[in-house]
Amino acid sequence: MTTTNTTQTTHFDVLIIGAGISGIGAAYHLKTRRPGTSFAVLEGRDSIGGTWSLFQYPGIRSDSDMPTFGFGFKPWTHPKAIADGHIILDYLQQTVTENGLAEHIRFGYRVVAAAFSSSQQRWTVTTQRSGTGETAEFTARFLFLGTGYYDYEAGFTPEFTGIDDFAGEVIHPQHWPEDLDYTGKRVIVIGSGATAVTLIPSMADKADHITMLQRSPSYVFSTPAVDAIANTLNRVLGHERAYRIVRRKNVLLTRGIYKACQRAPKLMRRLLIANVRRQLPKHFDVDTHFTPRYNPWEQRLCMVPNGDLFKTISAGQASVVTDRIARFTKTGILLESNQELAADIIVTATGLNMSPFGKVRFSVDGRQVNLPDTTVFKAMMLSGVPNLVFATGYTNIAWTLKVDLVCEHFCRLLDYMDSRGHDTVEPVLDDPHMERVPLMDLSSGYVQRGISQFPRAGTSGPWTVEMAYEKDVERLREGPVEDKALTFTPAEPAQLAS
Repeated sequence: MTTTNTTQTTHFDVLIIGAGISGIGAAYHLKTRRPGTSFAVLEGRDSIGGTWSLFQYPGIRSDSDMPTFGFGFKPWTHPKAIADGHIILDYLQQTVTENGLAEHIRFGYRVVAAAFSSSQQRWTVTTQRSGTGETAEFTARFLFLGTGYYDYEAGFTPEFTGIDDFAGEVIHPQHWPEDLDYTGKRVIVIGSGATAVTLIPSMADKADHITMLQRSPSYVFSTPAVDAIANTLNRVLGHERAYRIVRRKNVLLTRGIYKACQRAPKLMRRLLIANVRRQLPKHFDVDTHFTPRYNPWEQRLCMVPNGDLFKTISAGQASVVTDRIARFTKTGILLESNQELAADIIVTATGLNMSPFGKVRFSVDGRQVNLPDTTVFKAMMLSGVPNLVFATGYTNIAWTLKVDLVCEHFCRLLDYMDSRGHDTVEPVLDDPHMERVPLMDLSSGYVQRGISQFPRAGTSGPWTVEMAYEKDVERLREGPVEDKALTFTPAEPAQLAS
């Protein structure tokens, strides 16, 4: 390693960007499947966990069942199937500790740029140290991006008229104050998505009253917090054998619900709304407050464990208002219907900002990579960009199922290249007439606002992105590494000699 006052340069076979669930998964797979591969995980923050250490709002929890959201290589043993954020973070820390991954993680290195040189057959990654702004450079043969797809710096808050007039506190869940005391306070939560339906039952016991203010409803689906079948199998079969069965059961169930929503949206709409109606008082206006305008799975379903949201509403601790905001006032929010909601605290659970690949600036041989001009290959690589792999999970089933498949295929790709003396691989899109489509097809506001910044998907062959786990198993786990769209380059003689 060479050191100057401002720059440190270290070389690895693979640099993993991000120490969240995707980066930890990649580190595990590299260490266990390719023990001779040198790698480091660069994390801009000072802790592992990504989402699960960043978000601190009350009740933060998984919105997928944990036997499928957990890693395929580490059984989920906690009795809760829908787990609180701190339990998930403990699980990730155990994964790091048990597999000796901590020595590979370098905290406080925020990656700002990555430049690939074809002549050197390597990436040069530029980072900034948190706190000091000092520059540090790393080089690597391959990059693995485990950066997720949203902006860690700021969540999305619309421009509300009069927001500065409000005398109380306005808080976005992504920046929850550690010392916030909402005991006995009147709280308004703006939003109808996963964060809002999590916050409301979690805050209701302490707050004087909490109101979910939504412009339009979302589908809310009640699911057991504890999987009795999984817990029984764990006791009878042991965690290792039970885990395989439970994961398969949960994948089939989740995929079955999704496919039913695609094939019979009117029927599933009726069933989902009927499920809500059964859990609320007879007089409750379900048609107004829990009947969305869109079909199921055009946006993610919001899961509530044991129907906790509905129980909170039924107990009178929370209410739902469906209306548009005219303006904030000194004491609350004035609605377009002229109703005014009083509040001491307003929580803007209004969504995320999407950001591709941690805002890293990529270049290849001095040419900047414009991500929307690229097309994804096997949903894990980019056309025209050599030696780069990324992990972006599913939108309709547990994120980590996709991460595991991508990591497995990445290790197979490295094995294939090493066995044939290849040093670089680049997906090449040679069909200029193939239609290209957005990477995600959800109608959710956060997707519609940000998806244009991302690479695009194709509509045929290895260029498609289908959000279908069973098809990715066939493509990534069971399918061949070689593909006519991949161009491999042998190692330079100088590198072979070294």
